[in-house]
Amino acid sequence: MAKIILPRKFVSQYPHKFALGKKRYLSGQRILPKPLTGKESLPELIDGVFLAYNAARLQEACRLFSEKMLRADVTVGMSLAGALTPAGLGASCVIPLIKAGFVDWIVSTGANLYHDMHHAMNLPLYRGSPFVRDPELRRLGVVRIYDVLLDYNDVLMRTDDVLRRILAQREFQKEMGTAELHWLLGKYCAEFERQTKLTDASVLAAAYRAGVPCFCPSPGDSTIGMNVAGLELRGSKLRVNPSIDVNQTTAIVLDAQQRGRKTGVVLCGGGSPKNFTLQTEPQIQEVLRIKEFGHEYFLQMTDARPDTGGLSGATPHEAVSWGKVDPRQLPDAIVCYIDSTVALPLLTQYALARRKRRPLKRLYGRLPELMQRLTREYFKHNK
Repeated sequence: MAKIILPRKFVSQYPHKFALGKKRYLSGQRILPKPLTGKESLPELIDGVFLAYNAARLQEACRLFSEKMLRADVTVGMSLAGALTPAGLGASCVIPLIKAGFVDWIVSTGANLYHDMHHAMNLPLYRGSPFVRDPELRRLGVVRIYDVLLDYNDVLMRTDDVLRRILAQREFQKEMGTAELHWLLGKYCAEFERQTKLTDASVLAAAYRAGVPCFCPSPGDSTIGMNVAGLELRGSKLRVNPSIDVNQTTAIVLDAQQRGRKTGVVLCGGGSPKNFTLQTEPQIQEVLRIKEFGHEYFLQMTDARPDTGGLSGATPHEAVSWGKVDPRQLPDAIVCYIDSTVALPLLTQYALARRKRRPLKRLYGRLPELMQRLTREYFKHNK
């Protein structure tokens, strides 16, 4: 074989004056990972091997979350869309994030919070297959959430029965927002965990213990809302007022910003929870007429696309036009086009391995104080 000596350097065909500009683009991490050995920790794997395409976006998301969003002066909101608690992500990811002080407030679909109650009551959900015959499942009384299977009578109907008895209690017989509704439900879920000798099974129970408010932008669009409506026919005085949620979520963000702190959002999927989490900023700017610039940190895991309408208005760049994201912070806005059931466990493990726990902000207990500030600011700017 002929011996070929590599040249030390090619003579550039580009003028010297372009050298600095070229160096700006060619100064990132070199893509030449070490061969895997099977002994790497998860953070080592993500930092060393996730170097391109959506793997690189996920690495950027993990580093954004752990290095910037989890600083002491950042208030972190998380949205949960899709059937994440039935898939086990409540217990595996959301609860550890709550306990570590990494999530300060939550916006979720009602379905996620309803199915969370199964875990609190120790009612089993099973791993199954998406390739089963649904007419047969219906005949046998088995409910399917893609590849998650549960018993219709022993899980769904039993949960509904307990939920109705809870909602009929005296403390629920008034008008309230969903944060108060879920805080009260969380108190019962914590008691169910105690009775069944479970530890860290329920997101609602964990949020109750940590003082993390849980909001639901569409409370009627879930079995919790269905049971609230059913009890109303029997004379229940429980009324869920969505305006309370709009104001309380906005008060959380406004308080952080007016105290010189930053805000960030972790968006798992899309849907109503995503927009409800982000609309706190347009509420401050359009309705309250207070000059602000949007969330500083934006992290989204999604499989939707903007060109089909599934993600329209909520990519970071589009969100800037709405005032949802601070345009000065666009480098700190990451979208991972990946299933949340894949990305969230990786993000959670990375953050827990890289960051120490943060003190709990216990925002639920501060909501009356935050609402007073919001009310003062509203009248100050809207005379």
